[in-house]
Amino acid sequence: MAVLCAVFGAVLALGQAVVVRHRAAGGADLAALAAAAHWDEGGAAACARAERVAAAQGVRLVRCAIVGETSDVTAASGRGPFAAKARARAGPADPGPAGSVPSGSVPAGSMPGGQAPEAPGPGGPAP
Repeated sequence: MAVLCAVFGAVLALGQAVVVRHRAAGGADLAALAAAAHWDEGGAAACARAERVAAAQGVRLVRCAIVGETSDVTAASGRGPFAAKARARAGPADPGPAGSVPSGSVPAGSMPGGQAPEAPGPGGPAP
């Protein structure tokens, strides 16, 4: 009976560790997106927004850095043996060499409504 209780306790502890890790990762992702969305307001304002988003997710913002339009944040969740940190970055996609667009693609915003065209189906383009 004691062995069964020990195994059950270990499984519960492992489950708690996974939950804490996922909470830290989700909070870091959302905080990074919030900071990247407000980079133009300055680093302090963007990090303050990231701090509010992290707090709303139940995590602590450990580090926040804004470099250009890219944010880099670290968030922590849990306490004691069940503490976890996660790092996330957010910002614009790398445009590639000299802002080129791969052949066959249409830059975002060049179609009506700002949407990119749909890819043709397996039978080729629709008539």
